[in-house]
Amino acid sequence: MSTPLSRRALGGAAVGAAAGVALGASAPTASAAPSPAAAGSASPSASVEERPFRAAPGRHSKRPHILFILGDDLGWADLSSYGSPHIRTPHLDRLARQGLRFTNAYSGSATCSPTRFSLYTGRYPGRTKGGLAEPIADKSVGLEPTHPTLASRLRDAGYSTALIGKWHCGYLPDYSPTASGWDEFFGNFGGALEYYSKLGLGGEYDLYEGDAAYKDLRYYTRILTERASEYVSRDHDRPFLLNLNFTTPHWPWIADGDEEASAEIVRRIKAGDRSALWHQDGGSVEKYKEMVEDLDRSVGTVLAALKRAGRERDTLVFFGSDNGGERFSYNWPLAGNKGSLQEGGIRVPSILRWPARIDGGQVSDLPVFSPDWTATLLELGGARPHPAYPLDGTSLAGHLLRGEDVPERDLFWRVRGERALRRGDWKYYRGKSGRDQLFNLAEDAREQADRAPYEQARLAELKASWERTDAGLLPYGG
Repeated sequence: MSTPLSRRALGGAAVGAAAGVALGASAPTASAAPSPAAAGSASPSASVEERPFRAAPGRHSKRPHILFILGDDLGWADLSSYGSPHIRTPHLDRLARQGLRFTNAYSGSATCSPTRFSLYTGRYPGRTKGGLAEPIADKSVGLEPTHPTLASRLRDAGYSTALIGKWHCGYLPDYSPTASGWDEFFGNFGGALEYYSKLGLGGEYDLYEGDAAYKDLRYYTRILTERASEYVSRDHDRPFLLNLNFTTPHWPWIADGDEEASAEIVRRIKAGDRSALWHQDGGSVEKYKEMVEDLDRSVGTVLAALKRAGRERDTLVFFGSDNGGERFSYNWPLAGNKGSLQEGGIRVPSILRWPARIDGGQVSDLPVFSPDWTATLLELGGARPHPAYPLDGTSLAGHLLRGEDVPERDLFWRVRGERALRRGDWKYYRGKSGRDQLFNLAEDAREQADRAPYEQARLAELKASWERTDAGLLPYGG
């Protein structure tokens, strides 16, 4: 299923040249003092090149610990290993050098909570009422506690489970991670919060331990990093699943130390300005860069704690994003951003590392999306999907561990006013214009060369497949 390196990025030279075949190209210079996180993990040579993915069958290991990390609104090319010309992410680049980098990985939807539904349930967001909200903005819907989740199935198979960071799948009292399979929860319930005060979109305080409010007015990314580092350092007597959901680099555009900007947003929230957190009058490319680089350092800190605990080899670490980038994100050469089913709204950076079973320095152009990771992690953890709630994702375990082919299948997306389906290199897309379009992503990652007039039979086939899947989902209301 792998293709030559010349196609490893996007089927074109633009990102390949920017990302650099050598993943170490963005490592800190010799004059830069290494951070504690960098010191905790040796960096391979900067000249190490990626090679197409090949499984290493015949190896054996115990069930892995799982550290599943999400950035929030992190765009396709916001990492230096994915082509950013101005953002430096040495810790995530190192993770990619030590593992497997995906160039055709997608989120399950184009906004926060539907993607989280697709990851936690392994199913299309439209299978559940809560998944129809794009995203959840009030207490009327959420992830029903009766619905099986990645956490509940792994917990039943003997895992300890924890979620640290952003939940965004419903609010108390009816919805909570601890009601949906996670033994522990520390984080925020809503879609956004001010990084110091922890005030949410409606002015509510939104930092909790379990279901009880927890007071800590330090910078939020620092708190999550500290909590996650503590969790992976514990004396675990069984494998764990840790979902680590940063809010970085989601708006408001507040970096560590920006207390004056924080105070102004808090003032506006308390004055009743419900748009204050959107921060439409703030932010910049430089501020965004600062936030992404802080996310990179934070991930590095957690990975260093994992290494010190002696668990690096036996822990499957995944890093990705919940959807495409926002205002200040770097998505080139993709079109669109968060909220759109164009590539820039759903194609996301995705890195997988599991030293015990998967060799490092590899790249895969296999198309994958969020529900696939649910199916994969359940299989690797020795858990089975609930028979009454069949998964929409495909387990990649056989492919990753034994080199089995992944049959060609359809990746499906639906949001209000847009539809998309990918099969192989071809993508069917209908945006808000209502016009059916067809793109060959291997030749045209930017979705500018509409092939619909020349490939009418293919267009009709992909459109019909999209509509068959859509017919089995809940309809949007109102």
